[in-house]
Amino acid sequence: MRSTADRIRQALSFEFIGIVIVTPFFAWAFDHNIGDMGAVVVLSATAATLWNYIFNLVFNHVLNWRRRDVRKTMPLRIIHAVLFEATLLVPLFAGWLGVPLIAALVMEISFAVICLGYAFVFIWGYDTFFPSQGTARAA
Repeated sequence: MRSTADRIRQALSFEFIGIVIVTPFFAWAFDHNIGDMGAVVVLSATAATLWNYIFNLVFNHVLNWRRRDVRKTMPLRIIHAVLFEATLLVPLFAGWLGVPLIAALVMEISFAVICLGYAFVFIWGYDTFFPSQGTARAA
């Protein structure tokens, strides 16, 4: 299992790198001011950071409970990434950017698809560079 400090490092690095990648791309792709798009992305990232910590903690506890092992197989990595993104969609785009709901839905779906791939690659890379201990210690 990962320590609290490691989980915080993982969540913060995930969000920081994501903001740097997504903000200019979305400002260009959806023809919005980078400042407005940056605000939406930062607000979403703040919510995502909190959720990232909670989600990964719960996911690893479930893995440990069911398998006595927190290492992820490829199917588990896919499930992890899909579940994380499916539980995160935030209806922030329409209100902040003043776009119609259908445009906000397209933005949210685009964001989720990009983040799905990003989450998969990031967590795989993070687990490679900072491997977890694999199994829980006896209490």
